[in-house]
Amino acid sequence: MGRDSLYGPIDPATDAGYTDPPPRVGFFTDTSVCIGCKACEVACKTWNAVPDDGFDLLGHSYDNTGGLSADSWRHVAFIEQPSSHGHGAFDGLPVGPPVDALAAASTAGNAAASTAGGTAASTAQFLGMPMTDLPGRVNEAPRTDFRWLMMSNVCKHCTHAGCLDVCPTGALFRTEFGTVVVQDDICNGCGYCISGCPYGVIDRRADDGRAWKCTLCYDRIGDGLEPACAKACPTESIQFGELDELRERAAKRVETLQEQGVTSARLYGNDPSDGVGGDGAFFLLLDEPEVYGLPPDPHVPTRDLVKMWKRAGLAALTMAATAVVAFAGRRK
Repeated sequence: MGRDSLYGPIDPATDAGYTDPPPRVGFFTDTSVCIGCKACEVACKTWNAVPDDGFDLLGHSYDNTGGLSADSWRHVAFIEQPSSHGHGAFDGLPVGPPVDALAAASTAGNAAASTAGGTAASTAQFLGMPMTDLPGRVNEAPRTDFRWLMMSNVCKHCTHAGCLDVCPTGALFRTEFGTVVVQDDICNGCGYCISGCPYGVIDRRADDGRAWKCTLCYDRIGDGLEPACAKACPTESIQFGELDELRERAAKRVETLQEQGVTSARLYGNDPSDGVGGDGAFFLLLDEPEVYGLPPDPHVPTRDLVKMWKRAGLAALTMAATAVVAFAGRRK
């Protein structure tokens, strides 16, 4: 299915002209098991040689990056919610998943997960989760006065990417895997892609003016490897794979959480009929999208472009016809 069906499901690689592309790949980020360790941020910077972004302490959060930027292609948000936020004692919070994920990773000898165990225990306490299942931990009463929500944000690699629509140089291109990549040697720094992104992902570096963002580790997946962030995630909060399979897995995960009483669990960015045709990187959230700094109803800014041109053409014809009539009237 081609570009003319904006809200219908399409294969973006086929739409871009690839005749026999591999299955589309992407990210499923399960925020219910994110422990805020920021290993994904470090791995992304290390593999992609992303420059130091200052690591400023913001003064209002343990987060030290603040958001996505040209020098932060992955960003782990720390969202502290007091009970006055409207959740009361936070009934229905997930009890088992982060603990189970860490225990499994530690048993398998995952050093990163083992190191993150203390962080997980602390995070579990802040989330109001019982500590019973953590190895070597005493059972402590859960807190009910506030919780932390954590989410590793990234470029969404949209099915209908507004950045691609407006790039005048071809610096942005669709890969055979359905992802969107910026070619820094072609980018002229015009900035059109920044206004074309409904998520505010793309940014320009101050030193050279060029646009930068997540490439979904195009070089790694081309060699059959996981993106660096997913490889480094100790709790498998960031999951990489074929998008169709990830969507099935995510739906089952939401169903499991709902059965456990986590009524706030929902998916974001997985619907092919939304305003961007579905995202190549989608999320399981435990609250409204706005809480995580995500737009509740994203859409491609250029989705109405054809309609706008038609209206502009009709207006131009009307003006021309009016001018002809006026000129003819004056002649008479």
